[in-house]
Amino acid sequence: MLLTRRHLVLGAVGTLALTSACGSGTEPESGATATADPTTTPQRVVALGWGDAETALALGVQPVGASDWLAFGGEGVGPWAAGLYDTPPQIIGTLEPSYEAIAALEPDLILDVKSSGDRQRYDTLSGIATTIGVPAGSENYLTSQRDQVTTIAEALGRTEEGERLLAGIDDAFTAAAAAHPQWEGATFTAASRTTRGWGAYVAGSERVAFAERLGFVQNPAVAALPVGETGFSVPISAEQLEVVDADVVVVFPIGVPAQEVLADPVLTSVPAAAAGRLLVFEKDLAAAYSLSSVLSTRWALDRVVTRLEGLGDLP
Repeated sequence: MLLTRRHLVLGAVGTLALTSACGSGTEPESGATATADPTTTPQRVVALGWGDAETALALGVQPVGASDWLAFGGEGVGPWAAGLYDTPPQIIGTLEPSYEAIAALEPDLILDVKSSGDRQRYDTLSGIATTIGVPAGSENYLTSQRDQVTTIAEALGRTEEGERLLAGIDDAFTAAAAAHPQWEGATFTAASRTTRGWGAYVAGSERVAFAERLGFVQNPAVAALPVGETGFSVPISAEQLEVVDADVVVVFPIGVPAQEVLADPVLTSVPAAAAGRLLVFEKDLAAAYSLSSVLSTRWALDRVVTRLEGLGDLP
């Protein structure tokens, strides 16, 4: 069985190399998915998509291989998922996974639910095992938490558990929003600061959806900006940074120390920052918030609510 799978994947990789050599590109394609057999429970799962491994863990399934998108190291999961593996998974690359390594794990199911949706990637993975790709109707890397959980739960034969997990998250957000009616309709900006500069997340991304579930609305000035190539963020120059001003501004440092962001004079000149309505999330909280798995979201919610409460009254 292992040799057969190796031959399949090596042949597929060879096809990919030939296509690239001919200069024929491929467009990402949503809806590249398959249906797992609901009468059988997968025993060897490889989870490649953003948050797919943590979703499987939350449903009681331990992947034998997983991608570590946020470079946690170790088991490839954040502190909110510590201790859920009996045996650490083999860590697989993210944007360019090793198909040979995946095949060697002899999976009976591959999860690539929150991913690029690239057709060649999907076809290659499907040559190894049944592959569950980006759900139909979802955009690449923008699979919602609900779609991710329901899709993976169905593939694992754990639909009821998936519904229970989602209901628990919904209840937690509803309770937090009800306890803070002052957040209803307040404007919110989820900004990013990387080594390359500033940006802001747009509707459809986890960073905005999280705040919306607490009653906030996206900063209309950011919403009016043209979306960047990623589909979930917009670049912002330092000269136009005041566009992020809102009732609450949250900054996600990426590759930049939080203290450096807090000391940025361009940021501190933004009215919200000057008024003390700025939050710069440290690494673990930023990762939990951004990953948007049911495990990381529940862990982040209590901490985000506490941080927001610390801002006091909003305008």
